[in-house]
Amino acid sequence: MDFEEKIKKAIMADPANQAFNDKGYIPLFSAHPEAKIILIGQAPGIRAQESGQLWQDKSGQRLMGFLGVDEETFFNPQIFAHIPMDFYFPGKGKSGDKKPRKAFAKKWHPQVLAHIKAPQLTLLIGQSAQDFYLKGDGRKNLTDRVRHYKDYLPDYFPLVHPSPRNQIWTHKNPWFEKEVLPDLRDRVQKIINS
Repeated sequence: MDFEEKIKKAIMADPANQAFNDKGYIPLFSAHPEAKIILIGQAPGIRAQESGQLWQDKSGQRLMGFLGVDEETFFNPQIFAHIPMDFYFPGKGKSGDKKPRKAFAKKWHPQVLAHIKAPQLTLLIGQSAQDFYLKGDGRKNLTDRVRHYKDYLPDYFPLVHPSPRNQIWTHKNPWFEKEVLPDLRDRVQKIINS
């Protein structure tokens, strides 16, 4: 049994995840030991949970655009590890999906991340990932973190979530597409080609 299957079985055996097992959900993540870039996002959406494949929606298409990669590259496990803050769809909330459970990442991320041998970059996609990994960094909010992304390099690269709902954010912050995305794409291509 390989690492991913072993950890999936452990996650499914955890009583904290029984309600998801009862719905027929399986934990969604991808963590190949040779992955070069780690994507830490929010939690799977319902389409991803039902299909068994992360980023199977418009957010995924936008994220590929942010990164400047095609679908084949994006889903190549030896290039990108996909590690959401929670490996299950959290359910619907008042305005969109519920937030990932905070305790999930604390318990399972260290085990999954320790399996990846030598990642060259970790992208923190959205508020939940940034709050968890950059807590105590002194920045006021996501916009401030993304604007000052160079302060977190070489370990982390904070990004706005690529949800179509965040198009308003990208229009209000034109520096993101003019300055941040070209640098991100350049770094991603260099890592892919290394």
